[in-house]
Amino acid sequence: MLRTPTGGAGNGTASPADPLVSIGAVLHRLRDEFPEVTISKIRFLEAEGLVEPRRTPSGYRKFSPDDVERLAQVLRIQRDHYLPLKVIREHLDAVGRGEQVPLPSPQRELLDGTWEAPPAEPQTAVRIGRAELLAAAEVGESTLDEWEAYGLITPMPEGGYDAESVTVAKLVADLGKFGLEPRHLRVMKAAAEREAGLVEQVVAPLRRHRNPQTRAHAEATTKELASLSVRLHAALVRTALGVRRL
Repeated sequence: MLRTPTGGAGNGTASPADPLVSIGAVLHRLRDEFPEVTISKIRFLEAEGLVEPRRTPSGYRKFSPDDVERLAQVLRIQRDHYLPLKVIREHLDAVGRGEQVPLPSPQRELLDGTWEAPPAEPQTAVRIGRAELLAAAEVGESTLDEWEAYGLITPMPEGGYDAESVTVAKLVADLGKFGLEPRHLRVMKAAAEREAGLVEQVVAPLRRHRNPQTRAHAEATTKELASLSVRLHAALVRTALGVRRL
């Protein structure tokens, strides 16, 4: 097990007794406890300010033992407490300053980028009826039939619709006001399915892993990847259209 950190984020320096290691060596050290970690994940955590490795003159990252332990702490808190990275960074920085601060309550990220605390008790999936969906989207039966025919809205196997269908229905209705018909939106549906397929490729090995904690972490990883995918998709569309974000 990695040792307990003694300070905050790395400051780019290390004593001669603490040899610096490459990002590949960091990955090797972390993977015993975190099989799902990747070099891309480590780089992402660096970009988010969770760790500050030293850079060689040629630009290669070099990590100190404290950097490695801090990364382990970040991954551990993410896995066990589902906290956003900003909260994790603030907590570890406070601990590094010698402050005695408890971890905040567990949270989870929603697809719109906001965070909320998970329910205390497991909840069954929310299901709504056809009449409720029609009322929420303010459309008629024939319109909903057309959306279903194009695969934009899909009933649940046991009947009714999940809560996300309301969001989809409202967005499809709003796009229709600009003349975009269901047949035009098939490209968006196809893109979403391809993105979902990429997420499944990443998560599938976690679900099959022998470690129960890793399998349990698959759901949190799916949500994180979904959120990142949605944000990337939105940014790419804005970039393609030359639209500045307000």
